[in-house]
Amino acid sequence: MNILGIETSCDETAAAVVTDGVQVRSSVIATSRAAFLHMGGVIPEDAARRQLSCIVPVIRSALDQASMRIEDIEALAVTFGPGLFGSLIVGTSAARTLASIFEKPLIHVHHTLGHLTSTWLQADPVPVFPCITLSASGGHTDLWLRTSHTRGTLLGRTRDDAAGEAFDKGASLLGLPYPGGPSVAKAAENGNPRAYDFPIPLKGEPCFDFSFSGLKTALRYALRDMGELSPAALTDMAASYQYAICAQLTDRIVRAVDQYSECKEVHVVGGVSANTFLRSMLKSALSIPMRAPATLSYCTDNAAMIAAAGYFLWKEDHERALTSQPTQAAIPLEFAVS
Repeated sequence: MNILGIETSCDETAAAVVTDGVQVRSSVIATSRAAFLHMGGVIPEDAARRQLSCIVPVIRSALDQASMRIEDIEALAVTFGPGLFGSLIVGTSAARTLASIFEKPLIHVHHTLGHLTSTWLQADPVPVFPCITLSASGGHTDLWLRTSHTRGTLLGRTRDDAAGEAFDKGASLLGLPYPGGPSVAKAAENGNPRAYDFPIPLKGEPCFDFSFSGLKTALRYALRDMGELSPAALTDMAASYQYAICAQLTDRIVRAVDQYSECKEVHVVGGVSANTFLRSMLKSALSIPMRAPATLSYCTDNAAMIAAAGYFLWKEDHERALTSQPTQAAIPLEFAVS
């Protein structure tokens, strides 16, 4: 089944064609990140305007690269939220128009479910359930116990800031450019991750939640007390801050694996999953296989993950209909087919 996915939740305008939820025929992303590089973050109104100018060329390019026409597409999938309101309207309007004109089914996909599905893209072998999945980006940090694409339990989430936001704010405090994740990771290269003792919030508590606001405050006070940093001190500070974020994420995942011993794999998705230090820490700490998206472009926002999620939503919904099973899922209702 060929699905055209459209993703416009933030500053990327993306379209992709994916077959059967796994095989990526094309994935095109136009990003306005460079325009916001020196602004410290995304300006919603500017992002929406750039989405509007990019959406049609990006969709055309995705179809061309897949060597397909819109008539060859069997369904469309689009991110309906969460995200920037103006940006989301651009994508959903384009998808609804195409679905109406060409009489194609339209599948609305929750942005987080797209990330949860990203490990299936170009996967060999295909992932298996049940699994523990960490979804961490600038907007959310969630830990899931998943038994299918539409069934699962949210074990924990951040109580305040997301892990990706902690990277962004930390980078800003350190005088590093946006986006913060790659900047902190680059600055931390060859640094000593134990040079500065940052707190790991909620460590030892019997929960799967996360908290990063206190860590940002600790970094602010450490920088205030030290004054101007030497290049070597900056490297160690970045490495120690990165370690504190990754150690908290790893601690919760290991605790979940210990409690839910039936899980066969651990998945790490979202923008933070691109962090190589986190991947290395998890591989050393885990006793079961760990997966991340096949390429870095599938870690950040992309339309291939939306197309894949749309396929699995459609597939499981139709399987339930054939067996007369009701659609009941522990995953929030907005993840269901609409």
